[in-house]
Amino acid sequence: MSGPWTLPTRSGEHVVALAPDGAGLVRVHWGARDGAQPAPAPRRTSFETPLDLLPLEATALGTRSAHAAELVARRADGLRGVRLRAAGEVTLTVGGEVHELRAPFTDEVAEVDVELVLRSSTAHDVVTKHAVVRNRSPHAVELLRCWGGAFTPPVGPGARVGTLTGAWSREFTEAVVDLPVGTFSLGSRQGITSHGASPVVTVRARDDRDAGTYAVALAWSGSWRLQVEAVPFTDHVRVAGGPDDEAGVVTLPPGGSVTTPQLAGLWVPGGPDEAAQAWHAYQRTLARSTGPEHRPVVANSWYATGFDVRVEHQLALAEVAADLGAEVFVVDDGWFRGRTCDRAGLGDWDVDEAKFPGGLEPLVAGVRERGLRFGLWVEPEAVNEDSDLFRAHPEWVHRAPGRDPVRLRHQLVLDLGRPEVEAWVLAQLRRLLTRYGISYLKWDMNRAITDGGAAVPGGDDWSWRHTQAYHRVLDALREEFPHVTVEACAGGGGRIDLAVLVRTDVVWPSDETGPRDRLAVQHGFLSAHPAWVMSSWVTDEPDVLDRERVSVDFRCVVAMAGVMGLGGDLLRWSPEQRERVRELVALHRSVRHVLHGGLVRRHGTPADAAYAVQYTGEEAVVLLAWARPGRPTAWRVPLGDLPTGTLLRSRSDGSTVRVEDGLVVTWSRGDCDVIVLDRV
Repeated sequence: MSGPWTLPTRSGEHVVALAPDGAGLVRVHWGARDGAQPAPAPRRTSFETPLDLLPLEATALGTRSAHAAELVARRADGLRGVRLRAAGEVTLTVGGEVHELRAPFTDEVAEVDVELVLRSSTAHDVVTKHAVVRNRSPHAVELLRCWGGAFTPPVGPGARVGTLTGAWSREFTEAVVDLPVGTFSLGSRQGITSHGASPVVTVRARDDRDAGTYAVALAWSGSWRLQVEAVPFTDHVRVAGGPDDEAGVVTLPPGGSVTTPQLAGLWVPGGPDEAAQAWHAYQRTLARSTGPEHRPVVANSWYATGFDVRVEHQLALAEVAADLGAEVFVVDDGWFRGRTCDRAGLGDWDVDEAKFPGGLEPLVAGVRERGLRFGLWVEPEAVNEDSDLFRAHPEWVHRAPGRDPVRLRHQLVLDLGRPEVEAWVLAQLRRLLTRYGISYLKWDMNRAITDGGAAVPGGDDWSWRHTQAYHRVLDALREEFPHVTVEACAGGGGRIDLAVLVRTDVVWPSDETGPRDRLAVQHGFLSAHPAWVMSSWVTDEPDVLDRERVSVDFRCVVAMAGVMGLGGDLLRWSPEQRERVRELVALHRSVRHVLHGGLVRRHGTPADAAYAVQYTGEEAVVLLAWARPGRPTAWRVPLGDLPTGTLLRSRSDGSTVRVEDGLVVTWSRGDCDVIVLDRV
């Protein structure tokens, strides 16, 4: 059967059929349910094959030759490329809301099989795809590129490509690239997702026609690449991605196989905010929960103590944190053996007896007596050379034999892809979580991997091995310790992607906690990821770039926009500050179900005179708003995501608002406001 086959989503459908000669799957239609149309016949020249111009769902070098392909294979006997043809029946199965299509292909000469797997759900707007590549030949097969497919948004010629880029403390900065022709590429070679770019792009037509918004994201936490290819005079662009080619070659032995990372594509009949809401809806299906049990108000010790961790001081901080309404107290860096600065101790995950003569148990008990859960910071992939672990196992780090390794932050990176290292890391975490009854774990990763792939023979796949081991350890923790909330951090937002979000509960978007700068980071973050994973603290830190003065309220309302936390030196806060923070923490907890469960819509940008984020729940709407000095005395916010004529009643003064009139914010409270509106 040649199709077509339809994969329905919440708002539209993705329709595919077999290409001529069974050389792959063709995207016939992707968008609204207005009937699938046959793909236009490609123009014929002697320099391009018909397959080069078709919107194929996945292809290989040797099948598609003039333009980019997702699979590049080389057999050990010198045979290069694979020419894929259908190798059996394409099957479409339906289980409840989920539709799954499996399409088998093969190259009988190379003896390489590829199975393409597509999934959709009527619960959200995302279609996912990945490929399984198998080597049936008697020779090893090198996969110089091993990506799971591509999406072909019908927006051409060319496209406007929306990206999230930045740097450490400047993550998730929105930028738009006008791509009339050629290839736009972004990614990471750092062994982690990176601060420099996020593995997600949006794609819209260059002529602003009403084609909706397409977006593609990659679920991979190591070195990666996404590329958008715009071929001249075609009606589509090609968005593909996977592990970065330059960071590793996967070698399949005879009989071996590999499953590629998942690529996710969405279409919505709207603009960037509708695309953001669609990503949020999909990510809700990845999360084990979105409730307060794994989105607590956290108090973290780092800014108050640094490496100077003492029981009595930690308990004093916990006392204040409990009074302010925190639900978890997390002891950050500095608790383990030899850790008095950043030059020593990493890798020796035993409690420092000099700091904790009675062990960690008295601190854990004291925190719990104050009504708080207990949490701990770890950096399992890192090691200092001044540590017992490194002295015992110098061969465990990423490094080239005979070459001095690159040092960042006075530390090296363990090669988690070595089975013995993976087993050791998991054993250390199991021991800590079991012995101390920890219910909140902050996993940090504070440097890039710069020496990957040179320590073991055949180590070209180092990024694959390290990343897959990282995922396996997180999977094991999730299964064995379901009560433990896991926060993912990598020097801020250095490792945030769909594969991390499915395995953790919250993520730390940036080390920048200055409130106006942080608001800019969060604005970009919310364009692709939901509020219920966005850890955000109230701290005393100044802004680096945007230095206009702010109130304590402003800092708190920025933190309320996600998973609120307290990260300042609580013992230095004045009684007035504590009282105001206490009130706003209580307000956050009272509307947390709306902030974490509602539709998110951004109004303006943080650079504007006034900016707001709207959270629309089933019973109420919460509007968090911020202003600059010299702003207008009133600002009308056009409330969205509600039927015209809806009446809302303000909890603060009992006044009513009609949706078609929007909402007027008068800034009677200074530089920010929290407006809670109940549906009448």
